[in-house]
Amino acid sequence: MDDPERGSAALEFIVVGLILLVPLVYLVLALGLIQGQALGVEAGARHIARAVSLATDADSARVTAARVLDSLVDEYGFDADSVHLDLSCAPAGAFCPQAGATLIVKVRTTVTLPLVPPVLGLDRLASIPIEASSAQKVSRFWGTG
Repeated sequence: MDDPERGSAALEFIVVGLILLVPLVYLVLALGLIQGQALGVEAGARHIARAVSLATDADSARVTAARVLDSLVDEYGFDADSVHLDLSCAPAGAFCPQAGATLIVKVRTTVTLPLVPPVLGLDRLASIPIEASSAQKVSRFWGTG
């Protein structure tokens, strides 16, 4: 006589373990990727704000900001086309960067979740926007030499 409660516990543990392990591993990979990109965007905003506020004039500030952004794209593995940089100054409407102004740097990018195929626009749907901003006071002697 077969017992209806009889089963193979080892097989059940393996199946349930795989069913629970695969989403857990995917979650760890996705969160790790998002955290890495978030740290890169935050570092980019902070370093660009600092570099622009230490530049000697507007042209060198622009070149320095582009150089810092390029190095961050290389270091953190950003998609260069998806990284957007926005520089603004407070008070609003002032020429930016300007001596005595508060420089506000925003860096945005999107993170595509791993293992999402680029068919039917799934990669765009499964992307997470990340934005970081940083503010840096520009010296009142900025641009004087």
